[in-house]
Amino acid sequence: MADKKNKKKRAPLSIRMNILFFAIFLLFSALVLQLGVVQILNGESYQDEIQRTNLDTTNVPVPRGKIYDTNGELIVDNEAMYSITYTPSNDVQAEDRLEVAEKLAQYIDMGDEQTIDRITDRDRREYYLLHHEEEIEERLETVNTEEMENSEVYDATLELITDEEIADFTDDELEIIAIKKELDSAYALTPQVVKNEDVTAEEYAAVAENLDELPGINASTDWDRVYPNGDTLTSILGNVSSQEEGIPEEDLNAYLTMGYSRNDRVGTSGLEEQYEEFLRGRKEQIQYTTSQNGSIIGSETIVDGERGKDLVLTTDLEFQQEVDDILLDEFQSMKASSPYENRFATNAYAVVMNPKTGELLATSGVEYDTENDEYNNNAGFTALANAHEPGSSIKGATILAGYDSEVISPGETFNDAPMRLAGSEVKRSVQDMGTVNDLTALERSSNVYMFYVALRLGGDYRHPMPRNANLDINMGETLQTLQNYFNQFGLGSTTGVDFPYESTGLRGQVPDNPGNLLDFVIGQYDTYTTMQLAQYVSTIANDGYRVQPHFLKEARDPVASMDELGPLYYSSNTTTMNRIEMTDDEISRVQDGFRLSYQGSQGTGNDYFDDKSYNPAGKTGTAESAEFVDGERFDLNNLTLVGYAPFDDPEIAFAVVVPHVGIGEGDQINLKVGERVLDSYFEVKEDHDEEAEDSDGDSDNEEEE
Repeated sequence: MADKKNKKKRAPLSIRMNILFFAIFLLFSALVLQLGVVQILNGESYQDEIQRTNLDTTNVPVPRGKIYDTNGELIVDNEAMYSITYTPSNDVQAEDRLEVAEKLAQYIDMGDEQTIDRITDRDRREYYLLHHEEEIEERLETVNTEEMENSEVYDATLELITDEEIADFTDDELEIIAIKKELDSAYALTPQVVKNEDVTAEEYAAVAENLDELPGINASTDWDRVYPNGDTLTSILGNVSSQEEGIPEEDLNAYLTMGYSRNDRVGTSGLEEQYEEFLRGRKEQIQYTTSQNGSIIGSETIVDGERGKDLVLTTDLEFQQEVDDILLDEFQSMKASSPYENRFATNAYAVVMNPKTGELLATSGVEYDTENDEYNNNAGFTALANAHEPGSSIKGATILAGYDSEVISPGETFNDAPMRLAGSEVKRSVQDMGTVNDLTALERSSNVYMFYVALRLGGDYRHPMPRNANLDINMGETLQTLQNYFNQFGLGSTTGVDFPYESTGLRGQVPDNPGNLLDFVIGQYDTYTTMQLAQYVSTIANDGYRVQPHFLKEARDPVASMDELGPLYYSSNTTTMNRIEMTDDEISRVQDGFRLSYQGSQGTGNDYFDDKSYNPAGKTGTAESAEFVDGERFDLNNLTLVGYAPFDDPEIAFAVVVPHVGIGEGDQINLKVGERVLDSYFEVKEDHDEEAEDSDGDSDNEEEE
């Protein structure tokens, strides 16, 4: 009976066990089936996903193009130098950079005083944190960080490090911090210069031999701008940012959209900035293969780099240096002859250009540092940036405005005598000249003749002008009319010069008395730069055509040869900005007046230019100016000169400005500089012509042989 009962109990248990084993069998079968699907059907795709890599491309900067003068003389070159760079992968952490810095410190010296001085308080704290992370994190537990952003938490962590803890780093530790600082500045897959100044051959070799233990580090070459002719033209050439400076913050977005990197070196002023597009070159493109975690596992150069295009300027280096020396010599002599009276004279400027093409042959400026008693004659930029009252040198524009507005006619005369208008001081010429016409007014520099032009433009035709006469003219409209005429010559408007910055001078407001209006027509109201004056006289010399002044002659493709220029890439053409409204006869009449000013028996420039074989023409100028010291007024003069030569076929035009000279103490510096500039130009030209003839002769002899 008991056996029957036991059999009944074992039967259900056996069934349940069988069901359980069957279920386990089904589960294992399903697992095997799934493994089969993964390995057989999808195995290849999953394996590809495991081994998936990314391709990232980075651009490596190349040396900038060189710059030459118009004769092929090298002005700006690149000097190769050893460079230690760092190119981090995407997955690099702070600990990784510290490890690299510690190893790299064994091979290079970064312990110079200047480098160590650049280490900030934050740099020290970040270094300390990496070595004491657990200790500082324990301190952080006392800070409520729940509502902080990650960056705020990090800043709070650094603040927990005491000043005492970062005060006593060893020299070796400071050197590591300095290296790490450079490594921290690097962007992923973008080369960052760690050291490129004073890298010794031993340092370079040591790094190159140990690259396998320095991930991301490379021993390569870099470049720096050098100037074979010293400081000549440097203020015009401009500057290039350093690797540390990179792209100026205000220009960052614009450059990034053009494919630049943040730490790229770019032109920041002068022609380096103006022609960045030519000078930058084509970057080398390297394609990095990175794993999923960001590690670099391979690289390939997909585009070879090419240094920037070479620029050829319109400037003749030899002539430029001559003009620099002339300006400095005469300015120093003037200062030495009357040091107290000329104590306010701190600048002198000269611009020389081809009036037909706009080519700038020389652009010079002298600056005097009163505190250190030092002269700098490589400040040509100031000829575009500083504006002053030009005085009588602009009277050619006044006469032509009178012709075109038909308020005077060629040959018309006025009586040059003192003019006393109600509400203004006596207005007169340097001396009472009696009857003068338009030509003698330019020859002798009559102010009164110009006054009558201004009055007639305002609608007042009285002559002679009654004593204490009240004027019933619209001075605002008259001034506007005159300024519009002057703009045609480039006076008071942009010259169009190919330079990042130029001043247009100060434009006078509506005069509060008649005397101010009369001052305008003799160059004692609005201010102009020396570049504007050079364009103005060039316009007269060029029969009324105003051409755009330019420094760039052409751009050339780079070649490996050190002694020759590459194929022509771009050429600057002559650009005519406008033709003044006056007739050919009227322009010719003023040209005659300018010739008389230089060569006439009563010409204001006669003593310096009457006997010159190159047949010059031009106009002198003196404008009243003043300086105020502790409320005391000191009356001064601006001395100017404009001119061109030869008169019948001009190939050179120039302007000279020397402001704030003691009255009667200028020693005629404007005329002395102008004479020497013209003499030098034709002497240099003759030398070049003789050299060309000798070269042609040698070539002919070689062909005969």
